[in-house]
Amino acid sequence: MKKKLILILFIVIVLGLALYIERDEIYKYIYPKKYSEYVEFYAKEYNLDENLVYSVIKAESKFDKDAVSRKGAKGLMQIGDSTRDWAIEELEMTEADIFKPQDNIRIGCWYLNRLYKEFGTLDLVIAAYNGGSGNVKKWLADQKYSHDGENLHTIPFKETSTYLDKVKRNYEMYKKIYN
Repeated sequence: MKKKLILILFIVIVLGLALYIERDEIYKYIYPKKYSEYVEFYAKEYNLDENLVYSVIKAESKFDKDAVSRKGAKGLMQIGDSTRDWAIEELEMTEADIFKPQDNIRIGCWYLNRLYKEFGTLDLVIAAYNGGSGNVKKWLADQKYSHDGENLHTIPFKETSTYLDKVKRNYEMYKKIYN
């Protein structure tokens, strides 16, 4: 029994040391930078922090380019059909394959940039990306959700509140690991 306990303790210590020594590699595995050629290009084009784009992709699809939500949003950044159609018109694209990483990331970055122009702060941009800009505008105008009309103290959609926390956690980790 004593030998078994010593063996278990030894294994725990070795695993702990290995995790400590290789934690950066483990973090990079958990927080990958897939599709970096598109993320870096379009983040720069649309004046975004690439770590935010990776954070949104991780939260939205976990880097599954074929992901489809129960609401019909598609691809890496979970772009809805109406947002795709709007982007095609605004960006003067002939078409967009939302499952193609380049098109999806381009449209997602364009949309994040639009939300920044509209709302100006990270929290509102993330909330609008998930809950819709119309909802965020309504919440900002309602004293139940915003004391000053510029920040939200409460988000009435649990999904959006949870999403905001998730993206911000991802964002902090991406900055910590890669900056």
